[in-house]
Amino acid sequence: MNKLLTPPVPNSSAGLAALKELIGPRNLLGALSAMRRKLGNVFRIRLPGFSPVFLSGREAAHFALTEGRSALNWRNESDPVTGLLRHGLLVEDGEAHDSLRRKVMPALHRQQVAGYINKMWRRTEQVINSWEPGKTYDMLVEMRKLALLIVMDTLFDVDMTPDLERLFPSILDILKFISPGMWLLGGPRKRYEASSAAIDAYLYRLIRERRVHPTGGSDLLSGLIADGMHDDLIRDQMLTLFIAGHDTSTALLAWTLFLVGSHPEIQPTLQAGSDSLDMASPPTPEQVEALVYFKQVIDESLRLYPPIHVGNRQSTQDLAVCGYAIPKGERVMVSIYATQHDEAHWPEPERFDPQRFAPGRLHTPYTYLPFGGGPRNCLGANFAQVEAKVVLARLFQRCQFVLTNRRVHVHMGATLEPRPGVFMQVRVR
Repeated sequence: MNKLLTPPVPNSSAGLAALKELIGPRNLLGALSAMRRKLGNVFRIRLPGFSPVFLSGREAAHFALTEGRSALNWRNESDPVTGLLRHGLLVEDGEAHDSLRRKVMPALHRQQVAGYINKMWRRTEQVINSWEPGKTYDMLVEMRKLALLIVMDTLFDVDMTPDLERLFPSILDILKFISPGMWLLGGPRKRYEASSAAIDAYLYRLIRERRVHPTGGSDLLSGLIADGMHDDLIRDQMLTLFIAGHDTSTALLAWTLFLVGSHPEIQPTLQAGSDSLDMASPPTPEQVEALVYFKQVIDESLRLYPPIHVGNRQSTQDLAVCGYAIPKGERVMVSIYATQHDEAHWPEPERFDPQRFAPGRLHTPYTYLPFGGGPRNCLGANFAQVEAKVVLARLFQRCQFVLTNRRVHVHMGATLEPRPGVFMQVRVR
């Protein structure tokens, strides 16, 4: 049996390549990709108090998401996200996770998601109607508002409109606090605690009101109450889906609009597709499914800028990955971004090319992972893809978008965000 190797750490060559990226527009993600090219798909970085092993590539991703998944816990008690979500679905392991997944799954079933299309369409209309023709808006902000309205309306049967502006700063505070950099540097604790309390008060109020005035609906909030779940655990699931569900959709929609704005030649094709739909009423599930080119653009956006760009795990036993030894108790970071930018599987990986996902095109398994993979793949994958197609179809049906600032860089927040924003002039068609 071959002796296992120790994951390499950056040498002078890898360090110089990473430094060049750090002073460029791609920032830390570019630096990590540069290290991968120099060191391979398994390596360690060493910083004070932070020394994770990074994994990328098809073989390592397959291991982390399938046969090795039971030895790689999602829950890490030292991470702010665990403190925030408490016992939410995303930070539980084993039977606790599986039990919660079974309870949440019906609200995200394909048939149930098809029933959300009307609400997704109407909420998109609501945001469009708030815009002044000819004015420039930051689509990172606008898509966040829209994603919040959609997730609350579809999953919890709640109209967030009266509370959106009041809670918006608190939501941003929470996202900043749980972003990767905060694990290293500490965060604005007092402001985070106040913001977290404000969101908790909102969610507990919704739970209390629904208990007093049940709707008899099939939404997730009603289902969790009917299941006999106590308020604290309901809050944890609501907050998990509220944060994760809206933030990933925000990033996906903002990046897709940025890419369309950067490649204006594809906007007429999207408009033609949206014009095939009825202006006066939401599309049917079959019509949404038929928006093939929209799916190609969305899939390529997810490849270039996966909202969840890294999977954060902790090893619970000694592991052997791709010939390397990873001891028990290590933080293991599975880089979805690096895997989806791997030249071995994605020629010219930095180039935007929706034709990569044209009908009939096949891709090597575990090289495209925007929704993870294996038994614990993202429950909201279908929701996110339907939502993106519905939102974008309505946006391009009613509007023409002109990107006014192309100097955008990736920011490693709670999700991968375009900074300083996606500023677009909105013109009425």
